[in-house]
Amino acid sequence: MLGSFDEAEDHVQEVLLRAWRARDDFQGRSSPRTWLYRLATNACLDTLRHDARRAVPAPSSAPAGSGPSIAAMPWMQPYPDSLLDEMAAGQPGPDEVAVSRETISLAFLAAIQLLPPRQRAVLILRDVIGWPAAEVAELLGTSVPAVNSALQRARSTLRDQWPGGRLDWAPPAEPDAGQRRLLERFIAAHEQADPEALIALLRHDIRLAIAPQVGEWNGRPDVGDALRDGMNALGQWRLLPIRANGQPGAAGYLRRPGQTAFSPFVLTVLRFEHGRLIDIAAFEQPSMFRAFGLPASL
Repeated sequence: MLGSFDEAEDHVQEVLLRAWRARDDFQGRSSPRTWLYRLATNACLDTLRHDARRAVPAPSSAPAGSGPSIAAMPWMQPYPDSLLDEMAAGQPGPDEVAVSRETISLAFLAAIQLLPPRQRAVLILRDVIGWPAAEVAELLGTSVPAVNSALQRARSTLRDQWPGGRLDWAPPAEPDAGQRRLLERFIAAHEQADPEALIALLRHDIRLAIAPQVGEWNGRPDVGDALRDGMNALGQWRLLPIRANGQPGAAGYLRRPGQTAFSPFVLTVLRFEHGRLIDIAAFEQPSMFRAFGLPASL
């Protein structure tokens, strides 16, 4: 719902607090899980209605069909696969379904940020978790026709973003040997201060987006120029491989001139297609390194 790791963690605490305060109101007409989902959905809707940062982003300069950019969404954050794996390893249920599908990818999470709050809630409850329309209507306090209408509008928005459908944003279940080699080359290019080696990995329609609100570049010529200008401008790099949102990535540690240690700087989530790098989503959020279980310095 929120697209933000930090805000999701905060809302877990808020939902538990709401549940404790309202425990006497739970009459057992639904399962405890459904009751908690109602509290969680309403907590998220309250935030989305009142957060001025979450205005619909301006149209991206990326080619049609590539989806919205995280650069225009200052609240967006990656989610560690290690925590998703913990959820999926629990008792089978909606949580396991949600984190085992393409709908945890960064592309999908960015796309649903374009939806009004109630449409987003309906889409998640119906298409991600798989609830029937009647149950969603009861949870949201509305009618089945209203749920169906909201779902139709939400699906239409997503089709505008990806005419090819969900396969356009679906990451592979596990990286293959080729992707692992590409990630190794991505890391080596940074550590060897070789932007040309990185540019050689790029597909013609590559997108580089750096959040929060740093910038976006589209197409191999523009992304190549940005990498030549900026990749080594701040200092030396050390990178560690990570997994986020079901996708490969790297945690970038930077050693600035005059410093002795490499400090956390950026988390990068990558998307490869047909042996080329097609999307680089970089999050300059050092505070998130702890959530990935990464060291405080190298």
